[in-house]
Amino acid sequence: MGRAEEAPSPEGIRRLYPFLHGGHVPVEVDGSTAVKVAEIVALRERVAELYADRLAECAEAMAGAFAAGGRLFTFGNGGSSTDAQQVATTFLNPWYGRPLPALSLTSDVAVVTALSNDAGFEVVFARQLAALGRAGDIAFGLSTSGGSGNLVQALEEASRRDMLTVGLAGHLGGRFAELRERGVLDFLFVIPSSSVHRIQEAQTTAYHVLWELTQHALGP
Repeated sequence: MGRAEEAPSPEGIRRLYPFLHGGHVPVEVDGSTAVKVAEIVALRERVAELYADRLAECAEAMAGAFAAGGRLFTFGNGGSSTDAQQVATTFLNPWYGRPLPALSLTSDVAVVTALSNDAGFEVVFARQLAALGRAGDIAFGLSTSGGSGNLVQALEEASRRDMLTVGLAGHLGGRFAELRERGVLDFLFVIPSSSVHRIQEAQTTAYHVLWELTQHALGP
């Protein structure tokens, strides 16, 4: 039998993280936190300036789709996959308001791995939309770069099926910006930052605003 694992040494933890035990926060940690908070606040204010009217317009379109029997399909890679699941959960199981039909295309591991293995990762979301999507549904893609090939193909498939298409991206929008110019994306919200962390934080605010405005547009 192997030797039982020893608990981490309290002294070692104190050496690694002295500010957790000394009763005060070092100036460099405190300053870094303040800078990050300021960045988050400023970026969210900028997003509100850029997209307040457009977010309201998008929510009206989503509400119209739901009212007509449409469903929401969300998708993304990596951290954006987790955000896609959160978007679907927020609409499907809201803390108030009307539950709405929503599905994250990243949630079923068997489907994702089967499509990736048999058809290729580039079509892992497009194939699901080809099987499940119909006119009047909503395709909601999330990416920090806007350059993910499998999201591009999924949004193109959704557009061909006359679905409402919504994209969240960062920095300059990447390939999502090209999709918007071509009319493939009905709504695109680009977070103007080069930091993946700040982009994802601001995207979280954007999709929660979309959810709340959609609930408001649908009424009681």
